[in-house]
Amino acid sequence: MFEIELIKQVEINVDYILVLVEHYLRKKGTGEDKEIRANIERAINASPSLRNKKDLIEQFVDTVSTRSKVDAQWQAFVVAKKAEELERILQDEHLNAAETRAFIEHAFRDGAIPTAGTAITKILPPVSRFSKDNGHGRKKQTVLDKLAAFFERYFGLA
Repeated sequence: MFEIELIKQVEINVDYILVLVEHYLRKKGTGEDKEIRANIERAINASPSLRNKKDLIEQFVDTVSTRSKVDAQWQAFVVAKKAEELERILQDEHLNAAETRAFIEHAFRDGAIPTAGTAITKILPPVSRFSKDNGHGRKKQTVLDKLAAFFERYFGLA
């Protein structure tokens, strides 16, 4: 019962998860490692800010090794996954790569995805603004939705 109260009182963050991962690595191969893995999953589920990052954290736990520091491995993992997912968005939406990378970099610096202004139009592929089906507006909203999800997923991780 005390643990439940403690989880409610303490905000679970990535640093706490990384401490659990270190414990998991030390106990790997013993019976305790399964319990620690379950604790990691419960901690992620208990934190609203980490739920959309759950698959990232689980992938990291599966690939982490005892050879180097967990923090350094986490940073490298996040950088690689972030680049991979951004590249997928660039290809799927046919965005201007250089402008999109600058747009995302500014969003992480400023703490939010800008939804107005010329920055968003610079990254979009050429679409007629005057088509009957409002292709430009629909494309802009699709791109903003994907970039916002990407931003929420990686903001505060690295």
